[in-house]
Amino acid sequence: MYAVIQTGGKQYKVTTDEVIFIEKLDVEAEETVTFDVIAVGTDDGIKVGTPIVEGAKVTAEVLKNGKGKKIRVATYKPKKGEKRVKGHRQPYTQVKITSIEA
Repeated sequence: MYAVIQTGGKQYKVTTDEVIFIEKLDVEAEETVTFDVIAVGTDDGIKVGTPIVEGAKVTAEVLKNGKGKKIRVATYKPKKGEKRVKGHRQPYTQVKITSIEA
């Protein structure tokens, strides 16, 4: 069984006991969160919601909050002597899917 959840403007296909990195949530480590389900896939077939599947939910445990690797962005303008280097680290939340209820 799998489910498709939506969080942070993205959709993720998840199964039980899977660990995923999602956009940062405002929760602390070792808390539980629930996600609305967009679609559920079972042995019988797939059930797609409009926009969510009624009565279905995915429960997950937050493992940690952190930041990704640094990405360096360099810009320059030719013949002007203008150069700039910026860095960015995207915050994330690591969660472990504990149960899928359909």
